[in-house]
Amino acid sequence: MAGVSDKARFYLERAAPELRQFEEKEIFSKDEIRSLVSKRSDFEHIILAPRTKPTDFLAYVEWERSLDKLRAKRCRRLKIRSSTSHASQGRTFGIFERAVMKHPGCVEVWRAYLDFTAQVKATKRWRRIVTRALRLHPTNAELWALAGRRAANGGDMERARSHFLRGCRFCTGEAKLWVEYARCEMEWLARIEGKKAGKGVPKTGISAIEAIHRTEAVEQEGDHIALDDGDDDEGDSDNEGELMLPDPDAETADGKAKQTKQFFDEDAQKKLESSPALSGAIPMAIFDIAKKQRFFGAPAAEEFFDMFATFTKVSSQDKIVQHVLDTLVELYPNHASTCSCLIRQPLIGVDVHTPAFPQALREALARLKGSMASTSNKTALTAKMITWFDTILAVEDLDQGVRTVLEHMKKSLEQQQARP
Repeated sequence: MAGVSDKARFYLERAAPELRQFEEKEIFSKDEIRSLVSKRSDFEHIILAPRTKPTDFLAYVEWERSLDKLRAKRCRRLKIRSSTSHASQGRTFGIFERAVMKHPGCVEVWRAYLDFTAQVKATKRWRRIVTRALRLHPTNAELWALAGRRAANGGDMERARSHFLRGCRFCTGEAKLWVEYARCEMEWLARIEGKKAGKGVPKTGISAIEAIHRTEAVEQEGDHIALDDGDDDEGDSDNEGELMLPDPDAETADGKAKQTKQFFDEDAQKKLESSPALSGAIPMAIFDIAKKQRFFGAPAAEEFFDMFATFTKVSSQDKIVQHVLDTLVELYPNHASTCSCLIRQPLIGVDVHTPAFPQALREALARLKGSMASTSNKTALTAKMITWFDTILAVEDLDQGVRTVLEHMKKSLEQQQARP
């Protein structure tokens, strides 16, 4: 069996052609190349030795990437165009592969591997890597959320929902993944409504109506993890296809203008407007299913409330927020989280610089007075309200009258909190 030195020499010899190119093109001097070889040899002996740590591989990757940045900088200065980063990227991929084979249980290494793959825009490789990571760590909510969010950002909501649905079957001990799934659906609603209003076309290969129909008939798959092991027709880039609209100026072979295909006729518009997906049915369904999980409680429901409250441009936001509040009031009527959500509800979607803000603030302060008398945990509610007041007071150009009222209320709560 080969020793550490023999294995290190093997990997060093594979980098020799690139080093000769550096010398021939005078990108690095001979002394610099000797220093590079020595440093790379040290890293190879470290990661090949017994009891190596994940940080050793990450340090090696960081050094390789810094070396490639230096090479690119010198090539730009010397106007050398024949030197590319392909060799450096391939070597970095090799280091990561050895890292995940040596430390398959380290999520930090997998995350770094995925981050690097995304930066170099290797889409198919990224999917294969995340599949391997999820098979080893099926209960890691961050990996499932990462996979689902990347698919959603690429416009493939069907794939994103598949990731989130599988992940939610495994991650039943915390609310993080469930909240991220609901957030992804809210972002999708915002994009669809923006498209209806003519504010832009989302980057997706399917129409909005087709996406909604796929939403309403999501296929429930088993608990096995089978996430695109095979190659597909996509290249290693993040440009996964945009919605191609017909060219009104295009001509046929006989010179006549082509008729423009209407993607949204009257029937399609009616179907689009009447679809339950656009009325917030999916986020509310996610919340309702989350109620049945063991992690659910008033704090988890408050996480959903805080997330839904940020989507002020979604027309169904009021309905979704009220649904969460009704659940809180029904299950945890006097909990500090319930009181906090009830107090902050009037200010959802109200800009602090508009005339409607003082009126909404008056309603919120009235609810605060009643909640302080009925809550089961005044200390927790006081801490939540002080944090909320600090967030509003941090806004620049806040009305002086509003600032005075909030500072007075904050001081009163701090005095109550300081009492034994």
